[in-house]
Amino acid sequence: MDLNVTSNLTRSMLEELVPSRYAVRIGEIDVLVVSDGVLPLPTEMLAPNAEPDTRAAWLDNMFLPRDAFDWALNTVVVRSGNQTILIDAGLWSDPDLHLPRAGQLIKRLEAAGIDLGSVTDVVLTHMHMDHVGGLLVDGVKEQLRRDLRIHVAAAEVKFWEAPDFSHTAMPPGFPDALRATAKRFANEYRSNLRTFEEEHEVAPGVVVRRTGGHTPGHSVVRVASGDDALTFAGDAVFAAGFEQPEWHNGFEHDPNEAARVRVRLLRKLAETGEFLVATHLPFPSVGRVAVDGDAFRWVPVFWDY
Repeated sequence: MDLNVTSNLTRSMLEELVPSRYAVRIGEIDVLVVSDGVLPLPTEMLAPNAEPDTRAAWLDNMFLPRDAFDWALNTVVVRSGNQTILIDAGLWSDPDLHLPRAGQLIKRLEAAGIDLGSVTDVVLTHMHMDHVGGLLVDGVKEQLRRDLRIHVAAAEVKFWEAPDFSHTAMPPGFPDALRATAKRFANEYRSNLRTFEEEHEVAPGVVVRRTGGHTPGHSVVRVASGDDALTFAGDAVFAAGFEQPEWHNGFEHDPNEAARVRVRLLRKLAETGEFLVATHLPFPSVGRVAVDGDAFRWVPVFWDY
């Protein structure tokens, strides 16, 4: 068959040509990575503390364009016992930011057969808009349980009462959008918030732990059952952060502390050999970490069909 005919036939049969979910079994716990789409941003966001030539060389080495970088947006659904836990909620569609390739989570959860009313808990790694926005999409709150528990570090809620953007390097419009989204989220879901100080067990085998760095209340989630474990690192790790763990990303509110958090986390994951998933690693983002000299190496899993 002609390749163009095949392509047109495929496009007519499928809304999306790439998968948007990937399942992993961690002992007795089911984990589903769900893509919320991608967030294209200027490459300066990738490493504002790097020399432009050094950043350009990294992009060239990765066969990536120099002008814009697609930040993946991954979320996770965990089923442990009788609890269904959504870790992060993706990005909502802010018309002023013109991000049509992001904010896909709600329809993709539906496509995966996940009823919003079945979600018992939400864990937020932090309150940036690409992690809380899905809960602000029109009609979503009405589908959620009234007794939904939203777990977030107390330091994170406190930070967004008067956020400090002085150490970030974001494109114009983003600080205002982040501030407004966090405020709206806190107002709409305040009665559902269950804050913790440093660490909290959300469900058997599912523990959220505050790391700080990216934001004061940034947290990671570890899922463990039997001999298996997986850590969802939120924004503590991004694509360039293995080879260049000292590089910052423009959304880090305390870049130096974020780099220290990143190195500690990557070193620990290299020691344990457990799975890593992160918001901004290319979907499905499931892999392991290896030590590579003074830095690290990302080892993606072979997809299991």
